[in-house]
Amino acid sequence: MRFHVVGGGLAGCEAAYRFLRSGHEVVMHEMRGVKASPCHSTDGLAELVCSNSLKSEAEDTASGLLKAELRALDCMLLDVADKSRVPAGGALAVDREAFSAEVERRLFAFDGFSLVREEVTSFDDMQPVVIASGPLTSDALANELARKYGAKYIGFYDAVAPIVDGDSIDLAHAFGASRYGRGGDDYLNCPLTRDEYYAFWRELCAAKTATLHDFDKGGLFEACMPVEEIARRGADTLRFGPLKAAGLKGEDGKTPFAVLQLRKENVEGSAYNLVGFQTNLTFGEQKRVFGMIPALAHAEFLRYGVMHRNTYLYAPAVMDSGFVAKDGSLVAFAGQMTGVEGYVESIASGLMAAENLRLAAEGKGRLIAPPETVIGQLQRHVARESADYQPMNANFGLLPPLGDAPRDKKQRKLAFFERGADAMRRFLDGARKEEIWN
Repeated sequence: MRFHVVGGGLAGCEAAYRFLRSGHEVVMHEMRGVKASPCHSTDGLAELVCSNSLKSEAEDTASGLLKAELRALDCMLLDVADKSRVPAGGALAVDREAFSAEVERRLFAFDGFSLVREEVTSFDDMQPVVIASGPLTSDALANELARKYGAKYIGFYDAVAPIVDGDSIDLAHAFGASRYGRGGDDYLNCPLTRDEYYAFWRELCAAKTATLHDFDKGGLFEACMPVEEIARRGADTLRFGPLKAAGLKGEDGKTPFAVLQLRKENVEGSAYNLVGFQTNLTFGEQKRVFGMIPALAHAEFLRYGVMHRNTYLYAPAVMDSGFVAKDGSLVAFAGQMTGVEGYVESIASGLMAAENLRLAAEGKGRLIAPPETVIGQLQRHVARESADYQPMNANFGLLPPLGDAPRDKKQRKLAFFERGADAMRRFLDGARKEEIWN
């Protein structure tokens, strides 16, 4: 059987792999190479647009549980991430170029895979297709989806952090360390004194931002809030956010007043990402204001931060909890356009959308993960009617309460992890017996 995948991002690539590993043919349709997006830098498949971090792997975090669930499901993109990782303390961060190149290599290793560079503006819903065109879906395709499904689109603004040349960082004003000693010297830390911090804060609040069409401050997504917007909430908000110094000690053994962390973009350390510094400042203001941080006084910017509008569907009206269209057509949806938010969450949606579309094409039921799992709750989220449907990250708040919850906060989170991982194992055992999982 031949499946079509619209979109070569994270969700689309994982979906394509699921079909290919089951012995099916895949035609992937990717717009980049013919028409640029507002935010991508390359034409490569599975390009990481914002951060190069896939968040924490720790067992006391929801993102750690999500990764454990995906590894149990034999997730291809997580395996690629493991093999292209860069040091990032307790987080899984990757070399963007190596990650993209390896995803492409693995997909093209299948004889049944083909890539067509084109903008999809319409599609035949009688042929099995996964729409994974992302939050930057072209206007033409968005209009087609609205026509077919009466789809309501919701939008918010997302921001990207700058990247600087590693050789241009003043190491005399930086020190290597990970927060609370987790991961050795994986991050470069750029400390600020009290006076330096408040001078920086004042200039950041007053700095000029780029003009955006139809920009509405009410449309900012909290998880990707521009650093200047955080600063405007109060003089010390940055010190409890992206510039927090907790868990870090300088070479003098003391905790600095404030710290900007830089994370490697590649193994060589030739480029560093400004962690948590998503921004909509003009390029000139980024260089001027961020240059007030001593370690970045002479920094050369390889990529400036930008802001762009993301759109996503009001998914509950369009798809079921298998990410498959409710109208009975062989169409599934995946990625951030469904209202899951985050790299790994998008990968999970691509995996489950592909598996469920395959089952639908074979006349079988749906694969819905247990409610004790993060994946299961993300599946339920996209199908649950809500007057205020919002993008959803992995978080323990999604999960049902523990029957006998430990009082200790960390032990309680570990209990969520153990319960979710066990639920996924039992679920897969059952799916294999029912022959709906291979």
